[in-house]
Amino acid sequence: MQAVVRKRSPCWRVSCIHSLFGVLLALAAAGVQALEALEVRQAAPGVFLFQGEIAEQDARNLGAISNLGFIVGSRCVAVIDTGGSPAVGAALRASIRSKTDLPVCYVINTHVHPDHILGNQAFIDDKPVFVGHARLPAALAARSSHYLASAERLMGEAGKGLQPVPPSRTVAVEDELDLGGRTLKLRAWPTAHTDNDLTVLDEATGTLFAGDLLFVGHLPVVDGKILGWIKVGAALAAMDVQRVVPGHGDAGDAWREAFAKQGNYLQGLVDQTRSALKAGKTLSQTVSEVGPGDATGWVLVDLFHRRNVTSAFAELEWEE
Repeated sequence: MQAVVRKRSPCWRVSCIHSLFGVLLALAAAGVQALEALEVRQAAPGVFLFQGEIAEQDARNLGAISNLGFIVGSRCVAVIDTGGSPAVGAALRASIRSKTDLPVCYVINTHVHPDHILGNQAFIDDKPVFVGHARLPAALAARSSHYLASAERLMGEAGKGLQPVPPSRTVAVEDELDLGGRTLKLRAWPTAHTDNDLTVLDEATGTLFAGDLLFVGHLPVVDGKILGWIKVGAALAAMDVQRVVPGHGDAGDAWREAFAKQGNYLQGLVDQTRSALKAGKTLSQTVSEVGPGDATGWVLVDLFHRRNVTSAFAELEWEE
C-alpha cells in the first residue's frame, strides 16, 4: 500500500532510527509502508507545525488529516497532537529528531478525536507525560473501541493493532508546563467542540494551539454543545495572541476572521434550528431544511452539515 502524504525529509540520525524501530517493525509486519518525516514549518522561533490534509481518514493519508505541532524549549520538547495513526506519530517524531536532540517530555492532546490522538503510541518509548483535559480519560474510554474499529475499517492494515494512550496528567481548569526557559499555558474549556477541549499557549511567541475549537477550510463539526462552542469561540477570538493554530487548515493572520466565519455558521445553525422547532418541525424535516449558510471555502459540507443539524436539534429541543 502506498502512503504518500506530503513532501518530506528523511531522518538519518541513529537516535531517531533506534527510537522508531519498534513502531516501524510493527508496521512492516502488517505490510504497511511507513511514512518518512513529516514536512514541518517554523511558525515562530522554536514552534514547528505540520498542516494536515483536509480530507477523510483513509489508507492513503493514514490519518495525517489534522494539524500537529511541537515546541522546543532549552530542556525538552512538547508535542501538541500526534495524528490519526502510529505511522503519522512516528513520522512526526522523525520530524522532531530532524530539528533537535532534546527529549520529548510532554505529549499534549487537544481533545479526544482520533485524528489528533491515535499517534500517541509512537511516543511511548520516550516516556513523556501525556497531558489532556480532565474529561479526556472518560471520553477516550467510552469511545476507544469505536475509534479502533473505525481505524481498521478506514485504513486497513495501518489501522490494526492501535493502542490508545490516555493522559497521565490532566487539566481541570488551567496548568503550566516548563520546557526550560519556555512556559506553556494550558486551559481546559467548558463543553464546546467536545466536552474535553484543551488549548495550549506558548507565552514566548504568543502562539495559541486551538485544536478543533477552530476549523479553517473544513466545515466545523459539532460533537459537544453548539451554544457552548459559540461562547468559547468568542472568548478565543478576543485573546491577545500573535497567531492561532487551528485543528484543521491555516488561518494565517486572519485568525479573528476565521473565528467570525465559524461563529456565523454555528449561530446560523442555532437560529434556523430554533425556528424549525418553534414551527413544530420533526428532526427529519429540520435536517432536510436547515442549510449551511455561507460555506464558501469549506469542504466536507455534505459529510458533516446534516450531522451538525442533528446535534443542534438534540441540544436545542429542550431549551426553556
